[in-house]
Amino acid sequence: MTRIPPCEPPYSPAAAEDFVKIMPPGVPPIRLFRTLAHNPRVLRRVRRGGLLDPGAISLREREIVILRTTALCRSEYEWGVHIVFFGKAAGFTPEQLAATVSGDRAPFSGTERLLLALCEELHGSAAVSDELWRELAAAYRPDQLVELLALAGQYHTIAYLTNALGIALEDGAPRFPAAPAGA
Repeated sequence: MTRIPPCEPPYSPAAAEDFVKIMPPGVPPIRLFRTLAHNPRVLRRVRRGGLLDPGAISLREREIVILRTTALCRSEYEWGVHIVFFGKAAGFTPEQLAATVSGDRAPFSGTERLLLALCEELHGSAAVSDELWRELAAAYRPDQLVELLALAGQYHTIAYLTNALGIALEDGAPRFPAAPAGA
C-alpha cells in the first residue's frame, strides 16, 4: 500500500533539476524519486550521495551487492528497478538474478560469492567476520572494500525507504522469483 503518493507534474524546479540529473535522457522519473521529491533536500542528498557512477568496483560487482542487499531487505521495488536499468549491462543470467534472491551462490564466481557473503553478513550482524574480511582483503583493494561497505549500507537505506513508503513497483519491473516448491 502506497503511503505517500509520488509527486506528479508539474514538478518543483528543484525536483525537475534533480530528475534530469538522476534519470537517463528521455526516461521519466521513477516512483522512488518522485516520492522523495516531497522533501527536496532528501531527494538531492540521495542523488548526490549515490554510488552509481564509475567507481573502484565494476558495474557487475556493484549490482551483485545492490541486488543481494535489496533482496535480503525484501525490497522488491529496488531489486526490480536495478534489473531493468542495469541487469543486462552487468551480464546476469536469469539463474543469477534468481540466486540474488534465493541466496544460492553456485551460479557465481569465487569473488562474486565473497560479495554475496559480505551482503549476508552485513545484513545479519552489521559486521563482517574476520575470516570473510581476510578473503575479501585478498581479493579487493582498500578503496574497493570501502566502496562495497558503503554501497551495502546505502542500499539498506534505500530498501528502508521503498518498503516503509510502500512504493508501488514500476511498470515492467520484474518481481522476485517464486520460491521453489518445498523451500
